Amino acid sequence: MSERKPRKDAARNREAVLAAADTLFARCESPDDVTMADIAAAAGVGKGTLFRAFGDRSGLLRALYEARLEPITEAVEAGPPPLGPGTPPQERAPALLDAVLCFKLDNRRLALALEEGGSSSPYQAEHYERWRRLLQAVLEQIPGLTDSDFTAHALLAATRADLVEHLAGQERVSRARMRAQLANFATRVLASGPQQGLTAES
Repeated sequence: MSERKPRKDAARNREAVLAAADTLFARCESPDDVTMADIAAAAGVGKGTLFRAFGDRSGLLRALYEARLEPITEAVEAGPPPLGPGTPPQERAPALLDAVLCFKLDNRRLALALEEGGSSSPYQAEHYERWRRLLQAVLEQIPGLTDSDFTAHALLAATRADLVEHLAGQERVSRARMRAQLANFATRVLASGPQQGLTAES
């Protein structure tokens, strides 16, 4: 019993920290406004507990991101259409992009904090690479579509957190309009196919 209680305490502390971070990021004006000390205080734990559980601020952000993303991950891996693996690729690719966009709209501050955090490029982040690989695999199933790797990068660029924040925050573009614009863009890209006379050497 003495070994089980610490594990239960650790799990309870982890949930408290994630819930506190979730609330703080939802309320903040800028992701930089939320510190580890703020999260520890809101969760009722010491800063040492945060660092032992998550390593650093980036580790905490990744854990919170994964917790929020779990329902989408499950839908993508084993769910029904349009996100699930049984969906035709021409329909699944736009659905995946829409899911990414909606997730970032629902988690604007967290997405910004995760993509802007650290000195490395957001394109090297684990979460970005996961979406890119998945989207590329779907694009490779579309007949006539070439250069699926670049196309995946280009399509995902339309869902970058800083662009989403600019459109939703500064430009006041509505959620419905952003979703419609992304769907239209993705559909046109997927329907265009290789351009006549244009090669990699051009």
